[in-house]
Amino acid sequence: MSVLGTFQLPTLVNEPFGKTSFGPESPERARLVNALDDLKKAGAEKIQPVVDGVHVSGKKAAQQVSPFDHKLVLAEWEQADASLVEKAITGALEAKQKWVQTPLHERAAIFYRAAWLFQNDYRYKMMAATMLGQGKNPYQADIDCVAESIDFLKTFPALAADMYKNQPPFNAPGIWNRSEQRPLDGFVYAVSPFNFTALAVNLVLAPIIVGNVVIWKPSPGAMLSSWLFNEIMIEAGLPKGVVQFLPGDAEEVTNAVLSSKHFAALHFTGSTQVFQSLWSNIGSKIGFYTSYPRLIGETSGKNFHLIHSSANIRNAALKTIRAAFEYQGQKCSACSRVYIPESVAEEFLSIMVSEVKKLSMGSEVTDFCGPVISKTAFDRVCGYISQARSDDSVEVLVGGDSDDSVGYYIRPAVLKVSQPDSKYMSEEIFGPVVAVYVYKDETYGNELFQIIDETSDFALSGAVFSSDRDAITQATEGLRFSAGNFYVNDQCTGAMPGHQPFGGSRGSGTNDKAGSATLLQRFVSARTIKENFGTIDDVLYPSNQL
Repeated sequence: MSVLGTFQLPTLVNEPFGKTSFGPESPERARLVNALDDLKKAGAEKIQPVVDGVHVSGKKAAQQVSPFDHKLVLAEWEQADASLVEKAITGALEAKQKWVQTPLHERAAIFYRAAWLFQNDYRYKMMAATMLGQGKNPYQADIDCVAESIDFLKTFPALAADMYKNQPPFNAPGIWNRSEQRPLDGFVYAVSPFNFTALAVNLVLAPIIVGNVVIWKPSPGAMLSSWLFNEIMIEAGLPKGVVQFLPGDAEEVTNAVLSSKHFAALHFTGSTQVFQSLWSNIGSKIGFYTSYPRLIGETSGKNFHLIHSSANIRNAALKTIRAAFEYQGQKCSACSRVYIPESVAEEFLSIMVSEVKKLSMGSEVTDFCGPVISKTAFDRVCGYISQARSDDSVEVLVGGDSDDSVGYYIRPAVLKVSQPDSKYMSEEIFGPVVAVYVYKDETYGNELFQIIDETSDFALSGAVFSSDRDAITQATEGLRFSAGNFYVNDQCTGAMPGHQPFGGSRGSGTNDKAGSATLLQRFVSARTIKENFGTIDDVLYPSNQL
């Protein structure tokens, strides 16, 4: 709050998407194609760690190659070592002294400037970096690195302003009670994934809008788009040292971070296995840290679509295809298991198979499917498909062919399993593979809900398709703890900031809901202030009098 005025932040409105079609002959497609061509011709971007606003030399360089064409090197990045991490922590804590004193409206102005840069100067360059670097088509890039990133930039200031307004409701005569939301005592460590540019934006922005400083380790699979985001924030006026950009070996950077007593929070998106390992590491030396570190994580999922016999079968099948195979199944929320009633299974599967066969795959802007992110991902997903082909309890209905001669391409695969506890129904594959199980219609209810609930360790996203209100209610209540985001007659992907705050529980994370007020609360530590305007002239109370 300024001493000269209380400022009203701009009205919060989601960034529109879908109106930009990138259709044939559209100016948007022409600009995007030009940006893609420019990026391909530019050669590898030279990326260094950024500490205290300065690009500094790191140790040995690594490369980010395009999953569309692994001969196309998009970025060469130098890696931060432990000594550079220590320097970054020192610089961040120094920058924090001024950042915490910066009024919210000044921090918000930086966010709004960054949003404008996303919308205008960097829109197509960021889309090109996300598409070529992370294997996305125009629609998937637009909803990610443009729309959702801008939404986070605009949403967090509004959420912080609302949080700051929350004050004690009572004041006794002569007393003024106040509450302030302090940043955490130390620094936040942000670890971002490859699959969404916007997730890196969320992981970094949520802590800094409320006065924290961040040590950020970006994903090697999203290095170029992450670097561009960091450059945008610098251009928008973010003070030096508030965010320290530290690409590097995950183990070395993390060990250096967790060796500082000033480590105050982990903001993580990635696999359950890695998050649990970090949790154990932090917990093993809990007495070392200045305060109890906050651990915020969004991790793995085994997300489901439950089809009821009353559903619009074509709609359910088409939305299942989108949920399973958009971005090659590499969304945290992607549908990877489907439960179909016996009475409509033939119709549902016929639609799925015929429509999946039509999906185009390649590097053209018109292609629906692209590659998986890396050779490691390619081998993992192909391994599951190969095992399925040799498993008598599994039928590969369509897809599964692969080719990594140019890029890491795998045709979307639909597996029909005979056992509901099949590994294909329980293990996260994180690729273009969906498993379907046909259930007997009469088991719809608690019997089926228990199977869905207990098959997987995760509880991230799920959906029910039905035109029967009672069936919808049964599923909504029976699967209450099976998914942190639950959809009715819609696909289990595509959560929007401010509309469907995203996150799950159990093995899927701490469910702190990206882009929500709940998330911001994890990065503040409240202080209550009581001011007394009166005086006393005696130690004793009336009850102490004889």
